[in-house]
Amino acid sequence: MGKMQMPTPEQALKGRAQPIEISGKHFVNGVGIMPPFPDGLEQAMFGLGCFWGAERRFWQQPGVYATAVGYAGGFTPNPTYEEVCSGDTGHAEVVLVVFDPKVTSYDALLKVFWEVHDPTQGMQQGNDLGTQYRSVVYTCSDAQLARAKATFAQFQAGLQAAGKGSITTEIASAPTFYYAEEYHQQYLAKNPAGYCGLAGTGVCLMPE
Repeated sequence: MGKMQMPTPEQALKGRAQPIEISGKHFVNGVGIMPPFPDGLEQAMFGLGCFWGAERRFWQQPGVYATAVGYAGGFTPNPTYEEVCSGDTGHAEVVLVVFDPKVTSYDALLKVFWEVHDPTQGMQQGNDLGTQYRSVVYTCSDAQLARAKATFAQFQAGLQAAGKGSITTEIASAPTFYYAEEYHQQYLAKNPAGYCGLAGTGVCLMPE
């Protein structure tokens, strides 16, 4: 398959039964990045291009307990980074965000999501080309799904007013999240001069 076209389940790589082994510790704050998480915390999942810079944006937010990067939305179980980059798994690069709803809100995380990348670019983000760089919101509850759709409409109105294009973001219930390799976790904390391709549209998510 080409990198700009989603494979079918039949075309996708077969993958493997065993998950990729990682330490399970957040490099920045030392907390666990794998379940179970402390009581009272909630989860969210976003894809907005290369997951290195995307993860850093979320771990910097108040009320975020932990972040992790991985792969979701495709067909290949427990894929490797190289397999995802081939375009033959169907997965997007995503960030799992674990947050305290008493300190921050899902809407606050959605505001970060919409504003720090360009959700109109289809199967790419900036110079990063491929299905793994598509814009996605994978929701973990009916309430999250409703808010994701509502803010989609709000941000589309803002983009239209600014003369920009139509949102291509996929919004769906969260599929299985496969943790990426250890070296990808909190990559920009380990490599402060590393690549970050995030670039927003300059449009802000306006309140309803």
